Amino acid sequence: MKFFKASLFLLVVTVSGARAQTTRDAKMDQFISSLMQKMTLEEKLGQLNLPGAGDITTGQASSSDIAGKIKEGKVGGLFNIKTVEKIRDVQKIAVEKSRLKIPLIFGMDVIHGYQTVFPIPLGLSCSWDMPLIERSARIAATEASADGINWTFSPMTDISRDARWGRASEGSGEDPYLGSQIAKAMVKGYQGDDLSKNNTILSCVKHFALYGAIEAGRDYNTVDMSRLRMYNEYFPPYKAAVEAGAGSVMTSFNEVEGVPASANKWLMTEVLRNQWGFNGMVVTDYTAINEMIDHGLGDLKAVSALALAAGVDMDMVGEGFLTTLKQSLQEGKITQQEIDMACRRILEAKYKLGLFQDPYRYCNVKRSKTEIFTPAFRKEARATAAQSFVLLKNDNNVLPVKKNGTIALVGPLADATENMTGTWSVAADFSKSVSLLKGLTNAAGKQAKVLYAKGSNLTADSVLEANSTMFGKSLRRDNRPADVIRREALEIARQSDVIVAALGESAEMSGESSSRTDIGIPQVQKELLAELLKTGKPVVLVLFTGRPLTLKWESENVPAILNVWFGGSEAGDAIADVLFGDVNPSGKLTMTFPIDVGQVPLFYNHKNTGRPLAEGKWFTKFRSNYLDVPNDPLYPFGFGLSYTKFDYSDVKLSSTLLKAGQEITASVTVTNTGSKEGKEVVQLYIRDMVGSITRPVKELKGFRKINLKAGESQEVTFKITEEDLKFYNSDLKFVAEPGDFKVFIGTNSRDVKEADFKLQ
Repeated sequence: MKFFKASLFLLVVTVSGARAQTTRDAKMDQFISSLMQKMTLEEKLGQLNLPGAGDITTGQASSSDIAGKIKEGKVGGLFNIKTVEKIRDVQKIAVEKSRLKIPLIFGMDVIHGYQTVFPIPLGLSCSWDMPLIERSARIAATEASADGINWTFSPMTDISRDARWGRASEGSGEDPYLGSQIAKAMVKGYQGDDLSKNNTILSCVKHFALYGAIEAGRDYNTVDMSRLRMYNEYFPPYKAAVEAGAGSVMTSFNEVEGVPASANKWLMTEVLRNQWGFNGMVVTDYTAINEMIDHGLGDLKAVSALALAAGVDMDMVGEGFLTTLKQSLQEGKITQQEIDMACRRILEAKYKLGLFQDPYRYCNVKRSKTEIFTPAFRKEARATAAQSFVLLKNDNNVLPVKKNGTIALVGPLADATENMTGTWSVAADFSKSVSLLKGLTNAAGKQAKVLYAKGSNLTADSVLEANSTMFGKSLRRDNRPADVIRREALEIARQSDVIVAALGESAEMSGESSSRTDIGIPQVQKELLAELLKTGKPVVLVLFTGRPLTLKWESENVPAILNVWFGGSEAGDAIADVLFGDVNPSGKLTMTFPIDVGQVPLFYNHKNTGRPLAEGKWFTKFRSNYLDVPNDPLYPFGFGLSYTKFDYSDVKLSSTLLKAGQEITASVTVTNTGSKEGKEVVQLYIRDMVGSITRPVKELKGFRKINLKAGESQEVTFKITEEDLKFYNSDLKFVAEPGDFKVFIGTNSRDVKEADFKLQ
């Protein structure tokens, strides 16, 4: 262990100030340079190799298939291995049995919580609450690090505007400004202020780049767009995460300008490193290098060389770097400098995490027993989930439900414990999650009677249901005839005072490789819902989904709709909190809900056409519209109701002239005119009326989440500066152009008050 004693001397104690930062970097450089001088080519290539954990189990690490490679210095890190005991066993091989004793880095898909699971990222974004989002990442980092993990493949900062894409569930929606704020909050939550602390983990920004714009919403598909669109609409959240200090970046599966991202030097080197100044490590997505063979870029040796030359540092799972780069170096296809730079970046990440000082710093058994799935964390997850729910409709104040009488709880998602955590909840113990049935029963106590029936399967198609309930998230399919299952539900519905219908998608009906062409509620569930409505009892649709759905019929016929996404470990209790009115819903949509799937991709910040449809119109010949449905969405970006009502005054501007280098303020007075205390997300949008290139009809530039008691008013003020008006012009220069602008403030992107000003 002399290696670690020496490295203790070189460890940098965190102190403030630019001079201390420079000193720390110099010490790190000195340490890593010294280490790399001792490394063979094979050991350097080994650092570039990130295999999966494979068959490693506690106490069996030394006999696992991968142990030999670790001993030979051919592994830089592992992913999807968890628990302190397993990770300590594997780390021990690296630091005690390999020649140079270089510690491993351990990664995992900690996407929206670890064992304490928070709402899926799309749901979390609907809180519009940055401290809340940052706190969810901080808790995830605390738990993951207590269980041996020190690297997460999150946040996903892809802009997604096509609801057919399953991975929309994993991101923050369609808007680059909001996505940027969330990206910064997530990075800060994971990494904290000092990565060397043992309760922080390295974040990984993904998927770089443009993954959310894949054609037809079909996963892993092609992306093709102008650089103007990249810089103005899709790049901002990635860039914001990098500027927030993210330690790593993951490549995307798609191609960019005809070149797969993992081989795209313009993307990985020119944009990411040269333009944005990123100095962390770049890792591929799962087998992304190998998959470039099917893209048509050559054999494994060829595509591995292309990836390294593009600026990729670490190869996830594929082992192309490990097995081919030595030969490519001998053939002059790559350089020693490229290998050294990739190796250095990986070693730097380990150094910053403090692994050279103490490779077992994330293997504290006491922490693993006291800092994971704690009552305090579960309480925060419950409160956070309630803030993510979006009330889409509430005619005649059907909600909140009274906590008395008889409640009929019906639907395939009503008692679906395993599905509450949603997609990408790989560390969750599903048995400890709270189902809606349990949550309602807990909340009702002896005050109300809760009757339950499944009512229908997820879908009529058993194969589709099997493909939508993977990874231990079965809905325990009922193989009786559909009318028999439905009849049971109707019997309890007729006995009730109110019906709660828990319908929608299963957890794995969205997420990776879960694209859909039909984004409605499955037909067998719609038939159940129609029959429930015929009882004449008030019906509340509790909608589970990982994406925007087409809900035209539901919106026209169901009196109350509460979108609960997938709320995490405490989903059932959180839903009950909102259904019974203990929490007033305040979530706002971060993706537009279309009327019909034929409208997608659909998003609020679109461009105008030369033949725009007049506001409030449907079909006009020779205008940009459809014959069969309006252009308008069913629910616009930023939409979300409350159990109270908020009124907005007209917009007031401090001046109608904004001069360069100065600022003006835009303000509204928001009044809670209802009878309940509630939260409102006040949203500021701007439109550049005349530009050197076409500009969006609206762009989000600010938001404030406020809390108002019944009858209370608050003036909400936004500062507008020249910086807020900048965009990338046709020369890709970030500029603000003088001219006329409109400012809009309102409760969503559609329902706004407006005013005009000019930039001089």
